[in-house]
Amino acid sequence: MLALAATDALILVDVQNDFLPGGRLGVGDGDAVVPVLNRYIAHFRTAGLPVVATRDWHPPGHCSFAAQGGPWPEHCVAGTDGAAFAADLELPDDALIISKAATVEADAYSGFQGTDLADRLRRRGVKRVFIGGLATDYCVLNTVLDALDADFEAILLVDAVRAVDVEPGDGARAIDEMRAKGATTITVEDIAP
Repeated sequence: MLALAATDALILVDVQNDFLPGGRLGVGDGDAVVPVLNRYIAHFRTAGLPVVATRDWHPPGHCSFAAQGGPWPEHCVAGTDGAAFAADLELPDDALIISKAATVEADAYSGFQGTDLADRLRRRGVKRVFIGGLATDYCVLNTVLDALDADFEAILLVDAVRAVDVEPGDGARAIDEMRAKGATTITVEDIAP
């Protein structure tokens, strides 16, 4: 069992409507992460630990959109329902919201890229981050790798991620890469009550 510590934080990656099944860029079975993440949130709330939620917050005409030559359909346009967090996600009122890729010319797969997330976590004394959300092979992967690069200990919540799998096996390869770079993997059952 893993005991939570005063230097821990939970990071929920891009649990937004456009990434859920039926969304503009829906991840297969993506909605299955929500009830599991809610269990992690409950553990962190009980322990009085910070909860962070990252989100794509794109302006219209963002460089990642196919109409602008990017790889993705239009998604998570700031202020739209598609950019809203999943309705069933039990996000605490005091959660730290980190908006990324919020300018037309810059994309960001990581919650650390182009944001002050690392500094904000350090100011709170955070040393270890628990990361889950969508999608394993893109924004979760890059958030975990950037957390490690920023000298945080990173724990991947393998029961609370789902992959796009543009190429079959992309999600599994992403998990292997995160482990190879130093991330630990757990499930919610591994957290001490």
